[in-house]
Amino acid sequence: MDATHEETNEESGTVPAATTAAHSDPMALLRDVEVELTLEIGRKRMRIADVVKLGPGRTVELDKLAGEPLELLVNGRIIGRGEAVVVGDRYGIRITEIVTPEGTPR
Repeated sequence: MDATHEETNEESGTVPAATTAAHSDPMALLRDVEVELTLEIGRKRMRIADVVKLGPGRTVELDKLAGEPLELLVNGRIIGRGEAVVVGDRYGIRITEIVTPEGTPR
């Protein structure tokens, strides 16, 4: 941006539309940024000796109980919980809870 067209247009005194949108909606500039959404069904800590024994047909029991809400993460940070659903021939999630940044449900 050159000195003659800084934050406002010096000739007309107007603010560029992109700047106006960003001030009225702080998220406007971020809405097109892609993030990774992950549905975590559970975890399991295992010794390496047990991991190398895994193969086709083996079952690994996870820490979540059947029917317990699954965690929804964005870039590794939990943002909600829900239940797994089947949509056509794909898996999905029915969101049952959104978690605030403080970690409490809303």
